[in-house]
Amino acid sequence: MEINKYIDHTVLKATSTINDINTLCDEAIENKFYAVCVNGCYVVTAKEKLQNTDIKIAAVIGFPLGAMSKEAKIFEAKKCIEDGANEIDMVLNIGLLKSGKYQEVGNEIKEIKEAIGNNVLKVIFENCYLTKDEIKIACELSIKAKADFVKTSTGFGTGGATVEDVELMKQIVGNNAQIKAAGGVRDIETANKYINMGVTRLGTSSGVSLVTTGKSKEGEY
Repeated sequence: MEINKYIDHTVLKATSTINDINTLCDEAIENKFYAVCVNGCYVVTAKEKLQNTDIKIAAVIGFPLGAMSKEAKIFEAKKCIEDGANEIDMVLNIGLLKSGKYQEVGNEIKEIKEAIGNNVLKVIFENCYLTKDEIKIACELSIKAKADFVKTSTGFGTGGATVEDVELMKQIVGNNAQIKAAGGVRDIETANKYINMGVTRLGTSSGVSLVTTGKSKEGEY
C-alpha cells in the first residue's frame, strides 16, 4: 500500500503564511503525495510551486463554517478553479441541513458541482455537529448532486473523523461517491484503518510523518 497516494497534504490555519504553503508543496513533491489542500488565496502560490508535477491542488470553499451564501460559494469555487485548483472541498450549509432545508442544501452542492465541471468536488459534512440521520441525509444529498466525495470533517470543529461515522457514510454512498477522512488522522494505524474501510483520501497535516516514521507531528489538521 502506497499511503502517500491517499494523502491530501494540508495547511489551512488562519496563521498559515506563504512560506508555509511553499514548505507544504516541497513536502508534497518530496513524498509524492496525491494532493495539497489549501485556502483559496494560496492556490496561485501552490500552482507555481507544483508546476511540472502531477500533484493535485485542492482548495477549500465556504470554510470552515459553511454558512456563506450559495452565490458566494459558487464564485469562490469558480475562482479557485481559474487560479489552478483541480479539486474543491466545500463545506455544506450545516445550519440549513439541521433546519431541514434539504432541497436548499442539495441545490447548493449541485450548483457548485455544475460550476466546476469535470473537476473533483468533495462535500465536507462536519460530522461532529450532525446526528446519524443527518449524516445519512447529507450522503444522500451529495450523491444526488453528483458530488465525487463525501468528507467527514474540516478539522476545525469539535471532533474529526471516526470509524463509526466512516462506516455509516460508506454504507450510504456505496460506490456512488468516494470518502475522504479528515481531522485527527495523525498516525499510521488510524490511516490504515480508514483505508481498509474503503476511504480513498486522507486529509492531514501529518502526511510527512505518516510516510516516514508513522508518528504524528504536533498540531491540528
